[in-house]
Amino acid sequence: MALWGVVCAAAAAGAGIPREEFRERRVAARKALGDGVVALFGRTARESQDLRTGFIQEPNFAYLTGWREPDAVLLLTPESETLFLPKRDPAAERYTGRRIAPEDDNARSATGFDRVLPRTRFETELAKALESHARLYALPLEVQRIRGLAPLREVTDATTLLAKQRAVKSAREIELIQRSTDATITAHRTAWQRIAPGLYEYQIAATLAFAMLDAGCERSAYSPIVGSGPNALVLHYSENSRRMGAGDLVLMDAGAECSEYASDITRTVPVSGRFTPRQREVYEAVLGAQKAALQAVRPGATMNRLRDVAREYLEAHGKLGKYLIHGVSHDVGLEVHDAPASSSSQPLEPGMVITIEPGVYIPEEKLGIRIEDVALVTADGAKLLSAGLPKEPDEIEKAMAAR
Repeated sequence: MALWGVVCAAAAAGAGIPREEFRERRVAARKALGDGVVALFGRTARESQDLRTGFIQEPNFAYLTGWREPDAVLLLTPESETLFLPKRDPAAERYTGRRIAPEDDNARSATGFDRVLPRTRFETELAKALESHARLYALPLEVQRIRGLAPLREVTDATTLLAKQRAVKSAREIELIQRSTDATITAHRTAWQRIAPGLYEYQIAATLAFAMLDAGCERSAYSPIVGSGPNALVLHYSENSRRMGAGDLVLMDAGAECSEYASDITRTVPVSGRFTPRQREVYEAVLGAQKAALQAVRPGATMNRLRDVAREYLEAHGKLGKYLIHGVSHDVGLEVHDAPASSSSQPLEPGMVITIEPGVYIPEEKLGIRIEDVALVTADGAKLLSAGLPKEPDEIEKAMAAR
């Protein structure tokens, strides 16, 4: 019984967030509903491809519930909150292990919900809620499913409603992102020690992934990007199949996910341990652009403004502005590209966690350099959460010389 209690707690604890914080999130969401109802579907085991990756909950569902088991549904109204769970399936549990069912005596204590009902009751309860509430919220991918249950109701996108709430992180969320960032720093440093001419990119990707797990994280937040030589020009390069050569640079974009919270760091380092003069020249321009953008982070600034600052710096240092071909910032949280509060023109607020990641990609030179860090927006600027990973070129060369 003691062990089963631990398993139940793990299923509900979600991201290492206190149960009371999940309840507070739901209360805040219910207050924002006005005269509305929100219906969210947790992922199914098939949708999550759990045989390949393990079960990963839909982020908005995870944010409000902390529930880690598949096939659940959440119904929020201004007055109530209900979690719907599938009934027990003994045959399926021979493959999945025992799962919490609504008929269990401990269903409420295990989930943190006062109202836990069978999933088969969802349609009835939704219809009942819509008798007294005008608006219906759902996620875009669920609109067709919801319209089938309430064909005469207009369905409003719940993404904006929840993104505003998710954008500003709590103290505990910031702690978890810092933990993921620390593990990511360790992974990058470990990879630097292994990099050498003749190794394949996938060997470095494997080193990054192993180091993240070894640091206590459950998974990588995304498949590590290890782009050497011309592959660094591909922003989301995924093959990791090239053999690295002497004189190459290798761009490593990798982040750990600890207790469901992500990090996202990129460094570009010389395979042979030292930058060539041209590589250093471009690298220092990118680094300067990143520092300029970081200095521009403050409440009220926008991600568009950060990109403009980085581009202006690059243009003034080597006419490199045209080679910045992407944004330089995005939110980080439950997802590595976390739900944005609105758009890249939305003012930043204290408590947001964002990346600063300018890059220069010069096809004619087969040269790509990106430097990315994770920063917390504070009341008067930014705190760099990934400051522990060197990025000055001399520091990188010194660290790689110690191999």
